[in-house]
Amino acid sequence: MTRLEDPGKASRLRDFLDREARAAGFEAIAVTRAEAAPVTSERLATFVSLGRHGTMEWMAQTATRRSDPRALWPEARSVIMLAMNYGPEDDPLAALERKDRAVISVYARHRDYHDVIKGRLKTIAQKFAARTGEEVKVFVDTAPVMEKPLAEAAGLGWQGKHTNLVSREFGSWLFLGSIFTTAHLEPDQPETDHCGSCRACLDICPTNAFPAPYQLDARRCISYLTIEHKGPIPHEFREAMGNRIYGCDDCLAVCPWNKFASQAREAKLMAREDLREPTIASFLAFDDAAFREHFSGSPVKRIGRDRFIRNVLVAAGNSGSRALVERCRDLLADTSPLVRGAAAWALSRLLGRQEFEQLATKALSSETEPMVRNEWQHALQETG
Repeated sequence: MTRLEDPGKASRLRDFLDREARAAGFEAIAVTRAEAAPVTSERLATFVSLGRHGTMEWMAQTATRRSDPRALWPEARSVIMLAMNYGPEDDPLAALERKDRAVISVYARHRDYHDVIKGRLKTIAQKFAARTGEEVKVFVDTAPVMEKPLAEAAGLGWQGKHTNLVSREFGSWLFLGSIFTTAHLEPDQPETDHCGSCRACLDICPTNAFPAPYQLDARRCISYLTIEHKGPIPHEFREAMGNRIYGCDDCLAVCPWNKFASQAREAKLMAREDLREPTIASFLAFDDAAFREHFSGSPVKRIGRDRFIRNVLVAAGNSGSRALVERCRDLLADTSPLVRGAAAWALSRLLGRQEFEQLATKALSSETEPMVRNEWQHALQETG
């Protein structure tokens, strides 16, 4: 294993890594030891034991490997953390005021970042392996790796009170990737917490997803509800969702450190024009084929058409727009019970009380799916 005891050799290798990272489009790179984040295991265990992971069973199943890079790969000695900026052009919070528009999280308005980053990480890793003779493994979010604690240990930023990474240079808008290696590299100094007394990220959360600073209950998080949650959106969160149909940027966007953030330089991470401020109406018309075509190459595609339309229908119900009534009515005949149930709730918000009661009575006489019947009955109780 390379211990790089020669300071000159170590310095040259680090210069090499910095150059390759910049050439590949990464804004920042830092190194930490594989054992550098010892509190990760305890925090993860607490998170899972309290059930705050919701239905993300994979978090519990991979907790042991996730808690320590050496549990994932015992031979790992160093972790090279890289960050790519995906800063938006404008304030993501502004779109929340346009109720006829559907809001997609900044990170999902362009190509899937996994596709963009992983190939570039592999290129750097292969060159590093060829130069040092050491083994390498590359990870981008899809493996049981705790990127944020490792990034903090490496000095790329710190985990803020919203549990996301914050950088003094790039604010909240960083994608992370890691290269594990058997090489012993000189680690960088970890970053310290610069949140101070600020509570902006905690106070803005529309669903109160933070039980305390530095703690997240995913079951209350709009990102979890719109992306990971497979069933109907719990009623208590639907109004708070507003027009957010995929993810939520509120706690990121409000962070004061974003005053230092810059727009993404990587063209593949710049927002697609058709995903900047899409209309709710346009999405309600999507069948499965249209959904797949529109979101080809996008992370949105992974939730599937039915969950996506479920989210859009919640936004439609919150829009207050009678112009969406007919499209919502059409979806009462959808093949998906998830969609039909969400359509019933949307119509309960868009129609007058008497008109909705007549519609619900007719629907309940023919609907046999328990999930959908429950939606109609609950909506009737709310309007009553």
